[in-house]
Amino acid sequence: MVQLKTRRISAGAFFFLTGLCFSSWASRIPDFQQKFGLSEGQLGSVLLGLPLGSLLALPLATWAVIKFGSKSVIMVGLSLYIFVLVGIGISMDAFFLTIMVFIFGMLGNMMNISLNTQALNLEKDYGRNILGSLHGLWSLAGFAGAGVGGLMVYLSLSPFQHYTIIFLFGIIVVFSFRNGFVQEEKDNSSSVKGMVWKKPDPTLLKLGMIGFCGMMCEGCMFDWSGVYMNKVVQAPAYLVPTGYISYMGAMALGRFAADKLAHRFGMMNVLQGSGVLIFTGLILSIAFAQVGVVILGFLMVGLGTAAIVPLCFSLAANATSLPTGMAIAMVSTISFFGFLLGPPLIGFIAEWTDLKMSFALMSFVGLMVTFLVWISKKSFALKIAS
Repeated sequence: MVQLKTRRISAGAFFFLTGLCFSSWASRIPDFQQKFGLSEGQLGSVLLGLPLGSLLALPLATWAVIKFGSKSVIMVGLSLYIFVLVGIGISMDAFFLTIMVFIFGMLGNMMNISLNTQALNLEKDYGRNILGSLHGLWSLAGFAGAGVGGLMVYLSLSPFQHYTIIFLFGIIVVFSFRNGFVQEEKDNSSSVKGMVWKKPDPTLLKLGMIGFCGMMCEGCMFDWSGVYMNKVVQAPAYLVPTGYISYMGAMALGRFAADKLAHRFGMMNVLQGSGVLIFTGLILSIAFAQVGVVILGFLMVGLGTAAIVPLCFSLAANATSLPTGMAIAMVSTISFFGFLLGPPLIGFIAEWTDLKMSFALMSFVGLMVTFLVWISKKSFALKIAS
């Protein structure tokens, strides 16, 4: 029997590695745009590959976790994830880059479903909220990965060289922590057979819509914060990653604090405050496009987006009788449409108008989180209480 502490450390290490891989990709997006001479609209089309791959992976991940268990999916998925990152680095044209980003998105969401299933089962065994802190490690890795990305740019290392270093580090992590996971009991009930696409109950639908808005804003920041710093703020090359770094650093801090804040102020109040922070941070960044102010604005957006996904997942796991993996997949399915639409939408609007207008749209999407939680508060409370 694997001890709870060992399971938590192993889960934390794998959350960290997945965050490091993703931020390593995101921190070099401006390099790929420059390398292939992509306009904002063309870059948006390339970026569309990642959420499309993520979306396609949702039914496959649900089926695989139920049939083989989250442990097996985690091990295979993460091993392939770090390998495909190197494939992104060797892309010689925009078409190949799009294909690799699509596969990267598929594997990333396989990890998302399987790791969160493992983590929420661990949370139930602990008897208290821990998912926020595990997501915090993902964001901390994003912060670290963005910093490493900035260093690699400063040292004039190519994305391939950068990603090879991450790959070697990933091999060490996978080998070192591979035994810290447990296999769930197989569920042979008819409700979980096959590649399940069930209509979510109203509570999961509402949580999915909140996640949709939050993940649309996340997608905006992951993929476009560096471009915004480069094109709108016109920051020096070595400062371009600082916007992403401030966002990811704030998200990490917010996620580490999310469990305690939710316990003290209530999950609904934390979610409502999250939407206000996103709106305020983006409006500030639009109104005053200077390096220092934009960094502060992105920091506020990071704090705002921090708690949305982990709290939605925790609510989903506790507000339904469905298996944990299926509940997460249902909320993720809806949420990832936000991640799907956000980055390319930013690019297309920027092509027609400018990036400031795109970010203005995202600010109101963030405010929608507050509105949706406000109109759903009572139904969430009743569902969880029952």
